[in-house]
Amino acid sequence: MNFDFTPALTDWSALLSGAIVTIEVTVSALVLSCLLGLLIGIGRLNPDRKVAYGACSVYLSCFRGTPLLVQLFIWFFGLPRFGILLPAFVCGVVGLGMYSASYVSEIVRGAIQSIDRGQMEAARSLGMSSRQAMLKIILPQAFIRMIPPLGNEFISLIKNSALVSLVTIHDLMHEGQKIISVSYRSLEIYLVIAAIYWIMTSVTTLILRRIELRMKAGGMVQ
Repeated sequence: MNFDFTPALTDWSALLSGAIVTIEVTVSALVLSCLLGLLIGIGRLNPDRKVAYGACSVYLSCFRGTPLLVQLFIWFFGLPRFGILLPAFVCGVVGLGMYSASYVSEIVRGAIQSIDRGQMEAARSLGMSSRQAMLKIILPQAFIRMIPPLGNEFISLIKNSALVSLVTIHDLMHEGQKIISVSYRSLEIYLVIAAIYWIMTSVTTLILRRIELRMKAGGMVQ
């Protein structure tokens, strides 16, 4: 079997442009998932607040119980049926972000619940409200414990972002498929795409690992 990577080398700028779009989509989706996941995670802390707890539980059930690809298609192909037209990039970011938020919320909830309850009681005894104690005492400690699992979620988002090519976003996968359509060198192009994804995830893993080691060296992670 002969391999010919010439098409990939010839159109390397298109692959690079696609990789940049992949990073943009991933980072934007991560920001959305963290913000939404924080709200949902906090909403699931107290079962006594039935409305908030119930709504958040339904959200988790729906978004974790259905495929990401189906959700992306609903955003891109379904909303226009109701007269809502969103750019493909927005559909991709919202679809990825809301899907990821269902997992980030559990990371948030678990990290908050891992903090000793005495921290909240001590803060309340100093005259803080529950909201002040959560923002100033609990969340800063919980955030440190969230970093490793959030890093894993970020890596998952990078790989899951390949699906946004199916809603016409010109990401790495989309650009690779355009090259395949004219070169007919599918195996070679997919190998190059896989290598680029591997580089992105490896660099992300390395950065996260260094952050974690620095925090441990500073005594921030127990």
